[in-house]
Amino acid sequence: MSLSDLDQSRYPQLSAPPRLLLGPGPSLVDPRVLQVMATPLVGHLDPFFLELMDRTQSLLRQVFQTENQITIPVSGTGSAAMEAAVANMVEPGTPVLVCINGYFGGRIAEMASRYGGEVQTINRPWGEIFTPEEVKQALGERQAKVVAIVQAETSTGALQPIDEIARIVHEQGGILIVDAVTSLGGVPLKVDEMDIDVCYSGSQKCLSCPPGISPITLGPRAVEVLDQRETKVANWYLDLSMVRAYWGSERTYHHTAPISMVYGLYEALRIVFEEGLENRWARHRRNAGLLWDGLEEIGLELHVPLDYRLPSLTTVRVPDGVDEMAIRQGLLQDYNIEISGGLGELKGKVWRVGLMGFSSRRENVRLLLSALAELLG
Repeated sequence: MSLSDLDQSRYPQLSAPPRLLLGPGPSLVDPRVLQVMATPLVGHLDPFFLELMDRTQSLLRQVFQTENQITIPVSGTGSAAMEAAVANMVEPGTPVLVCINGYFGGRIAEMASRYGGEVQTINRPWGEIFTPEEVKQALGERQAKVVAIVQAETSTGALQPIDEIARIVHEQGGILIVDAVTSLGGVPLKVDEMDIDVCYSGSQKCLSCPPGISPITLGPRAVEVLDQRETKVANWYLDLSMVRAYWGSERTYHHTAPISMVYGLYEALRIVFEEGLENRWARHRRNAGLLWDGLEEIGLELHVPLDYRLPSLTTVRVPDGVDEMAIRQGLLQDYNIEISGGLGELKGKVWRVGLMGFSSRRENVRLLLSALAELLG
């Protein structure tokens, strides 16, 4: 049967609408990234691709601000990188402390439990952050080998300070896993200076690459944990003791890398450093400030206090009597603008606005503010 024999109205030629992506991800993709992803494929062990792997790793080390040898892109979305971090650091019986102040902290705890970790959690209201004293108290009550925390909580728009917490974790003999899915490339993140042991991110947020490939880096303490495991990593596909051999000098076959995604990530990273990493951080903060001021000018309240508000993701409280979904639908239908609603405890209570990577532009902020003012009347 050919396509001509089918009802072609049910299978039209693909033509995606021209959305302005201002939600929690994916962000708009730089046209240069889309163009380079159309580059012809080569084999995943082709000398050209092996050289590209080395260059990509080098750029990833720079964006993570680290010298870590194991700094690679995981073949999968940000959740795959999260699971790689957990699966490789947690064995059955490993004591784990997860700091939960939003949806993705909860996801880490669920994964750690599935890998047999003895999971303890501490919690803060969604939109707040943890103090070092809270983490220290929790570790004093029950020492954990692995501590996990989210730097940029996508569900709440809260930016968690890391440095002092890392010091406390290490004094207790643990390692620290940090979720940087919504911060890498858009918010100051210095893995070595902050002394983070495992840090992972995604491609589709501040790096402005399509979803499907996810950076991760392991420091010396984490590598020691990986090498001294008593059991095999339960997830074969994400076993970094094998994957690192493919990305390392051995080039031992593990799986077929997503070649076009590596092309895209490489170009996205090149764009980051053309702009300059610190310039990029400043742009995200500057455009976020423009958004925050504009939202308050039209009478909207922000969920997270300014002192620990995340520049790449803003949560806006839905005014009383307003149908939050109707506003989002109006933005999509009338303006082709996508923002998102709340997750979990914040469902129906906030809108989530992302200004990440290529989406973080002054003109996008102005357009969104104008559209919201009109829709809210």
